[in-house]
Amino acid sequence: MEQYIMALDQGTTSSRTIIYDKLGNIISVAQKEFTQIFPREGWVEHDAMEIWATQMGTAQEALLNANLTYQNIAAIGITNQRETTVVWDKKTGEPVYNAIVWQCRRTADYAARLKPHEDMIRAKTGLLADPYFSGTKLAWILDNVPGTRERASRGELLFGTIESWLIWRMTGGKVHVSDYSNACRTMLFDINTLKWDEELCGLLNIPMCMLPEPVECSAHYGDTVPQLFGGPVPITGAAGDQQAALFGEACFSEGDIKSTYGTGNFLLLNTGEKPVPSKNGLLTTIAWGLNGKVNYALEGSVFICGAAIQWLRDQMKFFRSAEESETLAASVDSTAGVYVVPAFAGLGAPYWDPEARGAMFGITRGTTREHIIRATLQSLVYQNEDLISAMEADTGRQVTTLKVDGGAALNNLLMQFQADISDVEIIRYKSIESTSLGAAYFAGLAVGYYDSLADIIASKKIEKTYRSTLGEKERKEKLEGWHRAVNAARAFHG
Repeated sequence: MEQYIMALDQGTTSSRTIIYDKLGNIISVAQKEFTQIFPREGWVEHDAMEIWATQMGTAQEALLNANLTYQNIAAIGITNQRETTVVWDKKTGEPVYNAIVWQCRRTADYAARLKPHEDMIRAKTGLLADPYFSGTKLAWILDNVPGTRERASRGELLFGTIESWLIWRMTGGKVHVSDYSNACRTMLFDINTLKWDEELCGLLNIPMCMLPEPVECSAHYGDTVPQLFGGPVPITGAAGDQQAALFGEACFSEGDIKSTYGTGNFLLLNTGEKPVPSKNGLLTTIAWGLNGKVNYALEGSVFICGAAIQWLRDQMKFFRSAEESETLAASVDSTAGVYVVPAFAGLGAPYWDPEARGAMFGITRGTTREHIIRATLQSLVYQNEDLISAMEADTGRQVTTLKVDGGAALNNLLMQFQADISDVEIIRYKSIESTSLGAAYFAGLAVGYYDSLADIIASKKIEKTYRSTLGEKERKEKLEGWHRAVNAARAFHG
């Protein structure tokens, strides 16, 4: 009987299931969007039960579409939106409140109160004191949902990020775990000791009995209850979406780096078996735990990437489909001196300026729609280059090759400009579904579906490479223009 790996890709706006063969070919895929809940300005929630229902619905649909049964599935791997926080009743499995999403900013005051402890937090977790991470979201639920703090202290409630929630439900409440790559995004987990930290939990008054058991990203966590798929299937892989993408891009060695061009943009650099503290506005994070070893990474995030293209399409009405942006941008040979700073939601790494707002510079009477589109595309590259430079400064080593994935990685003009500005070789694999592939690889390694990392590397097929065609003088001039634009945009809000 043919054997495949099922990857559950639980994202911020949709739940997907992809079934892969050993070469990374997609056998079947199913996807379903779910409700985005915005109770107040800056608040973002999901219904955890709807996440569960859509994820299991797509899993069953993917099997049905390919005429497969549970017996065809060697293992299940999970990748998920990170930091999103769920608290549920240990006996009934009912959430006590909606899941608080990673984007939610309601706990800004909690994060502000932690600022005096930020050096300690950074040393233990590699993170900033920021509402982005799960710890403040969990504290908010305990402080604001009546009775939850008392119930949590009595051991009646459990906490988890999304992979933890899905594994608990899929195993019928038997397994409460969190893989290292998700646990390290909570601001409660010491990335040096690989344990939940009493001091960090104490700062936010979190009862430690709520917390899941930390586990590697590739291990047998448990089996699905038979009623889900008709029989038990081993759950053997889990990783947060960006770490899964790093693994899916086969960035297995120290110095390997990938960029995911999605709604936002995430750049991760594998730093090997030691965490590298950042002095340049990056996060230090766990990449994965595998075979008794832990790999660490430096991470930089750009808040607006594909979202800038959506803005040109939906708000500015410059084109009808995102694909047209490449054609229109390529119809002019330059931006004619125009720079766009797409700080619609502030600036992420390495600036961390939440008050910055979007701006456009260098406009003349001769500026056209095409110039603005080209400048917007180029802004994505400039933001990425800022992260690459910060990583080079933190590690003391030059980046020479960048692996790319995500929807915008298919834009050839964008990828060539990235090679030009960063002076690196860009590698795009045949499959840009690296997040779900990473989950599949973790799951497959645990059950012997893949024998080794070399087995995975052999299955990867390069579709296209890009190399720089730009001279050093022109590269420097363009980057100087970009940094003048960023500084001006940041000065605007005072």
